[in-house]
Parts: sequence; structure tokens; C-alpha cells
Amino acid sequence: MIIGGLDVAILLASLMVGAVPILLAALGETVVERSGVLNLGVEGMMIIGAVSGFIAAVTFQSPVAGFAIGAASGAAFSLIFALLTLVFQANQVATGLALTLFGIGVSSLAGQGYNGIKPPVTTPVDLGPLRDIPFLGPMLFRHDWVVYFSLLMVLVTWVLLNRTRAGLIIRAVGESHEAAHALGYKVNRIRLLCILFGGAMAGMGGAYVSLVRVPQWTDRMTNGVGWIALAIVVFASWRPGRVLFGAWLFGGLMVLGPNLQAAGYAIPVEYLAMAPYVITIIVLVIMSSGRGRSFGAPASLGQNFHASR
Repeated sequence: MIIGGLDVAILLASLMVGAVPILLAALGETVVERSGVLNLGVEGMMIIGAVSGFIAAVTFQSPVAGFAIGAASGAAFSLIFALLTLVFQANQVATGLALTLFGIGVSSLAGQGYNGIKPPVTTPVDLGPLRDIPFLGPMLFRHDWVVYFSLLMVLVTWVLLNRTRAGLIIRAVGESHEAAHALGYKVNRIRLLCILFGGAMAGMGGAYVSLVRVPQWTDRMTNGVGWIALAIVVFASWRPGRVLFGAWLFGGLMVLGPNLQAAGYAIPVEYLAMAPYVITIIVLVIMSSGRGRSFGAPASLGQNFHASR
């Protein structure tokens, strides 16, 4: 289907691919924030996942190994944040910002010598005749496995938070860690597991940037995607279903510019390219002003917990 010189099926397929890193990181951060932890180090964990996943994929000539190592590296990197905020009671906002700066520096150092190298190709899933269905085939059934995994994780995260006892405990800790502690729940242990999950998801999202979306290694290649993921969590009111919509919206804005340019439109693509970041800044300003709770933010979000208090 061609509308205004744009192939709609290809445009929507590009939107889904472009949204994957944002979606994975935002889902992980949703769980983290529902436990009452505000981790602004998503960008840092993503860039660590991007470089470690790229190096692993090139070394082992396996994109699956790259995604696995990227997720593991993101989780390991998030342990720094957990140690500083859960054990040493450091300020969560400052620690998250420091984590991002640290991640950018470490990734730049680790990625030296890998510029210009192409990683092994992440091939699309073979869905047989479904690939040839008019319109739906190019849009839905010609993607790699990570695209489908990200959609599955939307369902898994929603079920976890809304239909399981573990999700109820996570939400209870996020709403009132003191009350949850009084009921016998290990607040910091629960938050640690959530932080690890968020780090793994961010790391895998970063690996997708370097292995599929680009695919190559360049410094700072996540290019603010982690900050967009943080904004989407607020935009979605901490609900996984809305996170999917927000990721597709922001992902669409990111891919629309190049598609319009390819179709010959004279619209300055810079306006569309900067739109996600403008919206991100607005959302983060609202959040930092203390009005985030009116959007449904967990009551204990950003507050450290110590059992002796």
C-alpha cells in the first residue's frame, strides 16, 4: 500500500524495529520504578550492552551470544547502581547520572578497534507463507526474533505486575517500602532483583542497536535512547501496555524522518529527529518538578530504604 509515496507496510515494519531498543529498556525500567527505584542510568546500561554485545557477537560469530552477553553485561553494570543506592544509600538521581557517564566512558574504551567491523547478521524468523500475505506479511512476519521477543515481554511484564503475587509485592514495595518491610518483605532484596531485570533489558536493547539497527559499533551510538525510555515510562503511567504504545510512537518519530527523505519530501527531517528528545525533556521536567505522582507514580519512587530507620 503506497500513500503519498510512502510504502505504509514498510514504514510500519521500520517503526516496529526502531521501537525495539526503546521498548526493551522501558519495560525493564517500568519494573524498576514500580519497586520504588528511580534509575537514570538506563542510557549507560544500554551503551554497555551495545558494546559488549557487539564484541561478543563478533568474537563468537553469533548474534545470539551477542544478545545474551549484552543482557548479562547490562545486569552486571546495574549492580553498581544497586550497590551504591541500596547498600551505601547514595542519592538515586545522582547515582544514575554518574552511571550513564561512566558507561559512556567505559564503552568508548572497550570499543576501540571495533569501528568499521560488521557483526554477524541477525536473520529474520522464517514464518513460511505468512511472509507473503499482502500488506501484513512485510509489516508483521519478516522480523528477527528479538522483535517478537520484545512484544512477548510486554505481555510477560503485564502479567508479572498485575496477575502474580510477585508483582503485588513489587507494587507494594514501590508504594510504601516501610509498610512492606513491616509485613516482612525484604525490600532491598526485591529492589535488587528488579534492578537486575531492568539492567538486563536495557543491555539487550543496547545490543539490538549495535547488532541490528545500525549494525556496527560507534561511540555513543545509543544516542539518547535510554533517556527516551525513561520518558516513556512516565508517559505510559508505569503500565506495560501503554509502554508499547509509547515505544511505537517514539520509534515512529525516529524512523519517519528518513522515510520521508527517501520519498522525496522537502520537510526538514531535523524537526522530526528532534521531536522525541523534546518530548523527553518535557516529561523529565514534569517528573523532576514533583508532579509525576499525578500520573500514577509509585509513592516511594526515588526514596532510599534502610531497615534500621
